Amino acid sequence: MKALRKRHDDERPVERRRVVSPLDADETRAVILTAAALAIFLYFIKLILLPFVIPAIIAYICTPALDWLAKRTRWPRPLFAIIFFLVIMLVVGLFAAFAATRIVAQATGLATDIDGLLQEFVSQAIGSNHVQLFGRTFDAHQIVQSVLDRIGNWIGQTDQLALFAGYGLATIMGTFLSVVLLFYFLVSGPRIGRGLLWIAPPHRRELVKRIWARLDPVLTRYFVGMVAIVIYATVASYIGLGIFLKIHHAVLLALLTGILETVPVVGPTSAAIIAGLVSLQTATNIMNIVDYALYATALRLSIDQLLGPIVLGTASHVHPVLIIFCFLAGGIVFGIPGIILAVPVALLIKSTLATLYGEQAD
Repeated sequence: MKALRKRHDDERPVERRRVVSPLDADETRAVILTAAALAIFLYFIKLILLPFVIPAIIAYICTPALDWLAKRTRWPRPLFAIIFFLVIMLVVGLFAAFAATRIVAQATGLATDIDGLLQEFVSQAIGSNHVQLFGRTFDAHQIVQSVLDRIGNWIGQTDQLALFAGYGLATIMGTFLSVVLLFYFLVSGPRIGRGLLWIAPPHRRELVKRIWARLDPVLTRYFVGMVAIVIYATVASYIGLGIFLKIHHAVLLALLTGILETVPVVGPTSAAIIAGLVSLQTATNIMNIVDYALYATALRLSIDQLLGPIVLGTASHVHPVLIIFCFLAGGIVFGIPGIILAVPVALLIKSTLATLYGEQAD
């Protein structure tokens, strides 16, 4: 009996290795070539990726709730998908009706104040001294005015105006396309997932399922966590900047802070610098600067040390250097879609290797 049990135990690892066996040389080459071809293809169509990426992420976040409701009530899943779609559209519509107007007004005001902001920044950098450039002497006001004149001349060029008009038209079309794709992703999400699984060779679909089973909870927690962090950063920034510090353009700065939280290190630093420059305009004494420093420190600690580890969990267990590299590489190659998908791709690679190696992805 012991011999039979021992032989049975010895056979288990063999069966496990048979299911998740390493890729052979031909399969490895095929995977590498396919990944390279896919990356090249996505590079050439990167301008149309964003309307697909954002709706896909929203539908992916909603999928567990849709599946749970359909299973719990035994009602058709597409019915809940349509309800979710209408709720999302209602929320977006309410935001556009009440917040967008205020944000546009504050953005216009901030653009009007840009001269004073830049001059304050340059004055803090060079003080009351003059700078010698190309044999000429400049003070802070002259430096800022020269920069703004060059920017205005560049924007006023005919080809630049045509470019901005093209981007505006593309934004309108992309928004409409995103709405349509969101509906299809919500309704047909499981079918799309089965279609993606079908691409894998039949004898490797079990391996793909194992990789997805490891990746799915981490990826879900990452996206949900990032949404929670963006919402928290936006609300907390508005409370700090608008209610307590009473800084101008608080709504716009809070929204900018929330969005930039999606870009590690660089994003939060940029948001803090921009808000700090705006706060300098209303600062009347040293205590105003101290108050802003306390606000910025409290916001960073609450996100990095409290909220981030709680909502991201194991999704945050990727080294910061790797995350920064992924963001920069994705942004340079694919633009905004590359920034959004940088960490998910890193998590995919990590989960794939951990599954192939039979190890825990710590």
